[in-house]
Amino acid sequence: MIAIDTNVLLRYLLQDDDKQSSKVNKLFAGKRQILISDVVLAETIWTLKGKRYKLSKDNLLSTIDALFKEPNVRFEDGQTVWRALNDYRTASPKNKVDFADTLILKKSQYDTKLKSESFDGLYTFDAALQQLNNTKKP
Repeated sequence: MIAIDTNVLLRYLLQDDDKQSSKVNKLFAGKRQILISDVVLAETIWTLKGKRYKLSKDNLLSTIDALFKEPNVRFEDGQTVWRALNDYRTASPKNKVDFADTLILKKSQYDTKLKSESFDGLYTFDAALQQLNNTKKP
């Protein structure tokens, strides 16, 4: 298994640099499993929705869905990413919650479950995130 950094994943998704994208395409077409960590995924989504690329929520969702279909791609915690993706997908259009925030919530819940501890909520000042279950104001 190999792991990739955000800039490598972006070159694969965007295909915006012929030389670098060609190298990355060979990695994705190869036989080795490719690990996408939670941090790399969150940075990638943040970059894609940012000022330069301005991808819509629907395009971001399609991008993540496509990565799940890649035969060689493995996520650090695929089930938790999928849960976060579902929260992000089903959030009200008025709720501008970020994917990274839904991932923070789901990772927190998963970690406490692994440790057999009770989850008493994610404390946040983020008004959009506060609209999701299991979040609280400090």
